[in-house]
Amino acid sequence: MAVPPAYSDLGKSAKDLFSKGFGYGVLKLDVKTKSVNGVEFATSGSNNTDTGKSAGHLETKYKLKDLGLSFSHKWNTDNILTTEITMEDQLAQGLKLGLDTSFVPNTGKKSAKLKTSYKRDYLNLGCDLDFDMAGPTIHTAAVLGYEGWLAGYQMAFDTAKSTLMKNNFALGYKAGDFQLHTSVNDGTEFGGSIYQKVNSNLETAVNLAWTAGSNNTRFGLGAKYQLDKDSSLSAKVNDALLVGVGYTQTLRPGVKLTLSALIDGKNVHGGGHKMGLGFDVEA
Repeated sequence: MAVPPAYSDLGKSAKDLFSKGFGYGVLKLDVKTKSVNGVEFATSGSNNTDTGKSAGHLETKYKLKDLGLSFSHKWNTDNILTTEITMEDQLAQGLKLGLDTSFVPNTGKKSAKLKTSYKRDYLNLGCDLDFDMAGPTIHTAAVLGYEGWLAGYQMAFDTAKSTLMKNNFALGYKAGDFQLHTSVNDGTEFGGSIYQKVNSNLETAVNLAWTAGSNNTRFGLGAKYQLDKDSSLSAKVNDALLVGVGYTQTLRPGVKLTLSALIDGKNVHGGGHKMGLGFDVEA
Protein backbone atom coordinates (compact mmCIF):
# COMPACT_ATOMS: atom_id res chain seq x y z
CA MET A 1 0.00 0.00 0.00
CA ALA A 2 1.38 3.39 -0.97
CA VAL A 3 1.38 6.36 1.37
CA PRO A 4 -2.17 7.77 1.60
CA PRO A 5 -2.67 11.44 0.67
CA ALA A 6 -2.88 14.26 3.20
CA TYR A 7 -6.38 15.10 4.43
CA SER A 8 -6.53 18.24 2.28
CA ASP A 9 -5.74 16.15 -0.82
CA LEU A 10 -8.57 13.64 -0.37
CA GLY A 11 -10.79 13.79 -3.46
CA LYS A 12 -8.18 15.98 -5.18
CA SER A 13 -8.67 14.51 -8.66
CA ALA A 14 -12.34 15.58 -8.68
CA LYS A 15 -11.52 18.98 -7.15
CA ASP A 16 -8.96 19.65 -9.87
CA LEU A 17 -11.51 19.00 -12.62
CA PHE A 18 -13.72 21.76 -11.15
CA SER A 19 -10.91 24.27 -10.57
CA LYS A 20 -7.97 23.86 -12.96
CA GLY A 21 -8.32 25.32 -16.42
CA PHE A 22 -10.87 27.91 -15.28
CA GLY A 23 -9.89 31.50 -14.55
CA TYR A 24 -12.82 33.61 -15.65
CA GLY A 25 -13.06 37.19 -14.49
CA VAL A 26 -9.26 37.43 -14.27
CA LEU A 27 -6.37 38.33 -16.55
CA LYS A 28 -3.32 36.52 -15.18
CA LEU A 29 0.35 36.01 -15.96
CA ASP A 30 2.57 33.45 -14.18
CA VAL A 31 6.32 33.23 -14.78
CA LYS A 32 8.68 30.62 -13.31
CA THR A 33 12.44 30.55 -13.79
CA LYS A 34 15.41 28.75 -12.26
CA SER A 35 18.94 30.09 -11.98
CA VAL A 36 22.09 28.08 -12.64
CA ASN A 37 22.75 27.74 -8.88
CA GLY A 38 19.31 26.19 -8.26
CA VAL A 39 17.37 29.20 -6.98
CA GLU A 40 13.77 29.12 -8.20
CA PHE A 41 11.84 32.31 -8.93
CA ALA A 42 8.08 32.57 -9.38
CA THR A 43 6.21 35.77 -10.15
CA SER A 44 2.58 36.34 -10.95
CA GLY A 45 0.31 39.25 -11.70
CA SER A 46 -3.44 39.38 -12.10
CA ASN A 47 -6.20 41.86 -12.78
CA ASN A 48 -9.81 41.34 -11.73
CA THR A 49 -11.97 42.43 -14.65
CA ASP A 50 -14.98 43.06 -12.36
CA THR A 51 -13.31 45.30 -9.77
CA GLY A 52 -10.27 46.45 -11.74
CA LYS A 53 -8.05 45.51 -8.80
CA SER A 54 -4.57 44.27 -9.63
CA ALA A 55 -2.45 41.95 -7.51
CA GLY A 56 0.90 40.25 -7.73
CA HIS A 57 3.45 38.24 -5.82
CA LEU A 58 7.09 37.25 -5.95
CA GLU A 59 8.53 34.04 -4.55
CA THR A 60 12.06 32.67 -4.31
CA LYS A 61 12.92 29.14 -3.25
CA TYR A 62 16.22 27.43 -2.59
CA LYS A 63 16.94 23.84 -1.60
CA LEU A 64 19.90 22.23 0.15
CA LYS A 65 19.22 18.66 -0.91
CA ASP A 66 22.07 17.12 1.07
CA LEU A 67 20.62 18.55 4.29
CA GLY A 68 16.96 18.10 3.33
CA LEU A 69 16.39 21.84 3.79
CA SER A 70 14.38 24.26 1.68
CA PHE A 71 13.95 28.02 2.09
CA SER A 72 11.10 30.05 0.63
CA HIS A 73 10.52 33.80 0.68
CA LYS A 74 7.36 35.48 -0.60
CA TRP A 75 6.11 39.03 -1.06
CA ASN A 76 2.78 40.22 -2.42
CA THR A 77 1.20 43.55 -3.33
CA ASP A 78 -0.63 43.62 0.02
CA ASN A 79 2.90 44.11 1.39
CA ILE A 80 2.96 40.83 3.31
CA LEU A 81 6.35 39.18 3.69
CA THR A 82 6.48 35.45 4.44
CA THR A 83 9.37 33.08 5.05
CA GLU A 84 9.16 29.31 5.25
CA ILE A 85 11.91 26.89 6.26
CA THR A 86 11.35 23.13 5.97
CA MET A 87 13.41 20.06 6.76
CA GLU A 88 12.41 16.66 5.39
CA ASP A 89 13.56 13.05 5.96
CA GLN A 90 16.43 14.02 8.26
CA LEU A 91 15.36 13.18 11.81
CA ALA A 92 13.28 10.25 10.55
CA GLN A 93 12.21 8.91 7.17
CA GLY A 94 8.85 10.44 6.26
CA LEU A 95 9.05 13.23 8.87
CA LYS A 96 8.77 16.83 7.67
CA LEU A 97 9.20 19.89 9.90
CA GLY A 98 8.52 23.47 8.90
CA LEU A 99 8.39 27.00 10.27
CA ASP A 100 6.22 29.54 8.45
CA THR A 101 6.42 33.20 9.48
CA SER A 102 4.79 36.35 8.11
CA PHE A 103 5.29 40.07 8.69
CA VAL A 104 3.31 43.12 7.59
CA PRO A 105 5.62 46.18 7.64
CA ASN A 106 2.74 48.67 7.44
CA THR A 107 1.09 47.47 10.64
CA GLY A 108 3.88 45.56 12.35
CA LYS A 109 1.69 42.47 12.56
CA LYS A 110 3.59 39.20 12.92
CA SER A 111 2.50 35.58 12.85
CA ALA A 112 4.14 32.17 12.94
CA LYS A 113 3.11 28.59 12.35
CA LEU A 114 4.99 25.41 13.20
CA LYS A 115 4.19 22.60 10.77
CA THR A 116 4.85 18.89 11.18
CA SER A 117 3.86 15.92 9.06
CA TYR A 118 4.71 12.24 9.05
CA LYS A 119 3.89 9.75 6.33
CA ARG A 120 4.54 6.10 5.69
CA ASP A 121 2.68 3.11 4.31
CA TYR A 122 -0.99 3.14 5.40
CA LEU A 123 -0.60 6.41 7.35
CA ASN A 124 -0.37 10.19 6.81
CA LEU A 125 -0.34 12.49 9.86
CA GLY A 126 -0.17 16.26 10.17
CA CYS A 127 -0.07 18.71 13.06
CA ASP A 128 0.29 22.49 12.79
CA LEU A 129 0.61 24.96 15.65
CA ASP A 130 -0.64 28.45 14.77
CA PHE A 131 0.87 30.87 17.28
CA ASP A 132 -1.16 33.78 18.64
CA MET A 133 -0.58 36.13 21.57
CA ALA A 134 -3.84 34.99 23.21
CA GLY A 135 -3.02 31.31 22.72
CA PRO A 136 -2.06 28.94 19.92
CA THR A 137 -4.50 27.14 17.64
CA ILE A 138 -3.79 23.46 17.04
CA HIS A 139 -4.59 21.92 13.65
CA THR A 140 -4.32 18.14 13.32
CA ALA A 141 -5.23 15.66 10.63
CA ALA A 142 -4.81 11.94 10.04
CA VAL A 143 -5.51 9.67 7.07
CA LEU A 144 -5.41 5.88 7.14
CA GLY A 145 -5.31 3.81 3.98
CA TYR A 146 -5.77 0.09 3.39
CA GLU A 147 -6.39 -1.79 0.13
CA GLY A 148 -7.77 1.31 -1.57
CA TRP A 149 -9.96 2.45 1.33
CA LEU A 150 -9.19 5.84 2.89
CA ALA A 151 -10.44 7.23 6.21
CA GLY A 152 -9.53 10.65 7.54
CA TYR A 153 -10.13 13.01 10.45
CA GLN A 154 -9.33 16.72 10.73
CA MET A 155 -9.73 19.06 13.69
CA ALA A 156 -8.75 22.53 14.87
CA PHE A 157 -8.73 23.56 18.53
CA ASP A 158 -8.46 27.14 19.82
CA THR A 159 -6.59 26.87 23.13
CA ALA A 160 -7.40 30.47 24.11
CA LYS A 161 -11.17 29.90 23.91
CA SER A 162 -11.05 26.13 24.57
CA THR A 163 -13.20 25.75 21.48
CA LEU A 164 -13.22 23.06 18.82
CA MET A 165 -13.22 25.14 15.65
CA LYS A 166 -13.15 22.30 13.13
CA ASN A 167 -14.37 18.70 13.40
CA ASN A 168 -14.32 16.92 10.03
CA PHE A 169 -14.50 13.30 8.89
CA ALA A 170 -13.86 11.77 5.46
CA LEU A 171 -14.17 8.34 3.90
CA GLY A 172 -13.15 7.32 0.41
CA TYR A 173 -12.07 4.61 -1.98
CA LYS A 174 -9.43 4.71 -4.71
CA ALA A 175 -8.90 1.99 -7.29
CA GLY A 176 -7.02 2.61 -10.51
CA ASP A 177 -8.90 5.22 -12.51
CA PHE A 178 -11.83 5.46 -10.08
CA GLN A 179 -12.06 7.55 -6.89
CA LEU A 180 -14.90 8.01 -4.40
CA HIS A 181 -14.81 10.65 -1.65
CA THR A 182 -17.32 11.55 1.08
CA SER A 183 -17.01 14.03 3.93
CA VAL A 184 -18.85 15.46 6.93
CA ASN A 185 -17.74 18.88 8.23
CA ASP A 186 -18.74 19.95 11.74
CA GLY A 187 -21.67 17.54 11.60
CA THR A 188 -23.67 19.90 9.37
CA GLU A 189 -21.99 20.07 5.96
CA PHE A 190 -22.11 16.87 3.90
CA GLY A 191 -20.27 16.35 0.63
CA GLY A 192 -19.21 13.72 -1.83
CA SER A 193 -17.49 13.33 -5.17
CA ILE A 194 -16.85 10.65 -7.78
CA TYR A 195 -13.95 10.78 -10.22
CA GLN A 196 -13.56 8.49 -13.23
CA LYS A 197 -10.83 8.44 -15.85
CA VAL A 198 -12.79 6.97 -18.73
CA ASN A 199 -9.79 6.61 -21.02
CA SER A 200 -6.43 8.23 -21.70
CA ASN A 201 -8.14 11.35 -23.08
CA LEU A 202 -11.32 11.77 -21.02
CA GLU A 203 -11.78 12.48 -17.29
CA THR A 204 -15.15 13.04 -15.58
CA ALA A 205 -16.30 14.00 -12.09
CA VAL A 206 -19.48 14.56 -10.10
CA ASN A 207 -19.76 16.36 -6.77
CA LEU A 208 -22.63 16.73 -4.31
CA ALA A 209 -23.09 18.89 -1.21
CA TRP A 210 -25.86 19.67 1.21
CA THR A 211 -26.38 21.25 4.62
CA ALA A 212 -28.22 19.67 7.52
CA GLY A 213 -31.69 21.18 7.94
CA SER A 214 -31.87 22.23 4.29
CA ASN A 215 -33.54 20.44 1.40
CA ASN A 216 -31.29 22.18 -1.11
CA THR A 217 -28.77 19.79 -2.65
CA ARG A 218 -25.92 21.38 -4.58
CA PHE A 219 -24.27 19.38 -7.35
CA GLY A 220 -21.90 19.76 -10.26
CA LEU A 221 -20.71 17.86 -13.30
CA GLY A 222 -17.23 18.30 -14.73
CA ALA A 223 -15.14 16.84 -17.55
CA LYS A 224 -11.79 17.31 -19.24
CA TYR A 225 -10.92 16.08 -22.71
CA GLN A 226 -7.38 15.96 -24.06
CA LEU A 227 -7.73 17.07 -27.68
CA ASP A 228 -4.09 16.31 -28.48
CA LYS A 229 -0.74 16.40 -26.69
CA ASP A 230 -0.75 20.22 -26.63
CA SER A 231 -4.37 21.16 -25.98
CA SER A 232 -7.28 20.25 -23.74
CA LEU A 233 -10.89 21.32 -23.22
CA SER A 234 -12.58 21.52 -19.80
CA ALA A 235 -16.26 22.02 -19.01
CA LYS A 236 -18.45 22.06 -15.91
CA VAL A 237 -22.00 22.90 -14.90
CA ASN A 238 -23.74 23.18 -11.52
CA ASP A 239 -27.31 23.11 -10.23
CA ALA A 240 -27.58 26.90 -10.70
CA LEU A 241 -26.97 26.36 -14.44
CA LEU A 242 -23.65 28.20 -14.32
CA VAL A 243 -21.61 26.75 -17.18
CA GLY A 244 -17.83 26.99 -17.17
CA VAL A 245 -15.69 26.30 -20.23
CA GLY A 246 -11.91 26.33 -20.43
CA TYR A 247 -9.41 25.78 -23.23
CA THR A 248 -5.70 25.21 -22.57
CA GLN A 249 -3.08 25.31 -25.32
CA THR A 250 0.66 24.73 -25.05
CA LEU A 251 2.05 27.26 -27.52
CA ARG A 252 5.61 26.01 -27.14
CA PRO A 253 7.57 24.12 -24.46
CA GLY A 254 7.20 26.13 -21.26
CA VAL A 255 4.50 28.50 -22.58
CA LYS A 256 0.83 27.76 -21.92
CA LEU A 257 -2.29 29.78 -22.77
CA THR A 258 -5.61 29.35 -20.96
CA LEU A 259 -8.92 30.82 -22.15
CA SER A 260 -12.04 30.41 -20.03
CA ALA A 261 -15.61 31.63 -19.79
CA LEU A 262 -18.50 31.47 -17.33
CA ILE A 263 -22.01 31.52 -18.79
CA ASP A 264 -25.20 32.02 -16.80
CA GLY A 265 -27.45 29.36 -18.31
CA LYS A 266 -30.55 30.89 -16.71
CA ASN A 267 -29.92 34.26 -18.31
CA VAL A 268 -28.03 33.62 -21.54
CA HIS A 269 -29.22 36.80 -23.25
CA GLY A 270 -29.02 39.02 -20.19
CA GLY A 271 -25.27 39.53 -20.11
CA GLY A 272 -23.14 39.26 -16.98
CA HIS A 273 -21.05 36.44 -18.41
CA LYS A 274 -17.34 36.37 -17.58
CA MET A 275 -14.19 35.75 -19.59
CA GLY A 276 -10.68 34.97 -18.47
CA LEU A 277 -7.19 34.84 -19.95
CA GLY A 278 -4.06 33.32 -18.47
CA PHE A 279 -0.43 32.88 -19.54
CA ASP A 280 1.99 30.48 -17.86
CA VAL A 281 5.67 30.81 -18.73
CA GLU A 282 8.34 28.48 -17.37
CA ALA A 283 12.01 28.64 -18.27
